[in-house]
Amino acid sequence: MTAEALLDRESFRRLLPISMPRSLSQLPDRVWADEDWDRIQRGYRARDMDEKWNVFVEGDVLFAHRSWTGHGIYEVSFTPVTGGGRRITSAVVEADAKRHRRVNDEYDCQMVELVVSAIVLGEPAADLVAGLMESTARASGKSDLPAALVVHSVLGVRSES
Repeated sequence: MTAEALLDRESFRRLLPISMPRSLSQLPDRVWADEDWDRIQRGYRARDMDEKWNVFVEGDVLFAHRSWTGHGIYEVSFTPVTGGGRRITSAVVEADAKRHRRVNDEYDCQMVELVVSAIVLGEPAADLVAGLMESTARASGKSDLPAALVVHSVLGVRSES
């Protein structure tokens, strides 16, 4: 890991735990490289009002909280993979509808991967965004939702560091 400071629970002003945890039945297949895991462990802090996520890691668990409310939305457990890298082996999502508008497990699986890939790692993730749009269209019955609006409302933007 580099000398860049790690974000931890104490790095954020207000964090609320998941109040109604629900295990996800679908998890991303991706194996994150060891270099990715080093970066993931440093976390991510929203820098302005267009950013939606604050992320930190304790041990092997990534915690993703909404930046404005501090509500915990995802808790994601990573496990080392033989040969290097890490894979998500379990995840829970906030099931309280007052805190998080759940669509389904497919959607939340894509969101977990998007938060890690697009927000924490800063990757373009165009394929993941396309999958999220398909899930949103199927769940809502609306195929004409503007992608930029959907992505900004749930994922936000990532400020360049």
